[in-house]
Amino acid sequence: MTAQQVNTAEEIASALHIREIVFVQGQGVPPDAEYDEHDRSDATHYLAISADGTPCGAARWRPTDKGVKLERFAVLASYRNQEAGAALLRAVLQDVRAAHPDATVYLHSQLPAVRFYERHGFEKVGEQFSECDIEHYKMELRK
Repeated sequence: MTAQQVNTAEEIASALHIREIVFVQGQGVPPDAEYDEHDRSDATHYLAISADGTPCGAARWRPTDKGVKLERFAVLASYRNQEAGAALLRAVLQDVRAAHPDATVYLHSQLPAVRFYERHGFEKVGEQFSECDIEHYKMELRK
């Protein structure tokens, strides 16, 4: 399993399609909440690619006034627990650290993913909250 930054319109369309399947179809997130102006402007997009070359996961990051926010981590159901999420997170963090070495790195984790992010150096910050009727915790990367 590999992950890489993507820049072409076709690659970004693959990432958006994965998010459509996971978040909009799978979790009932409204499309207008899933897709935003950051997809076209300031977000850096990534794809996880399976051994057979199939795009199977997506993520993005973007600078904010609070640091660097990691967002929209999605892995297709049939590829979960095969290191796609870990490959995405490693690729994203490598690029974020290179571009913004001193920034606070944070994300909003759905409850089922909290332990995954904890294993990769993140810790919960604050109280549980709801986004799009899905429970989350804000998490920050330990320095």
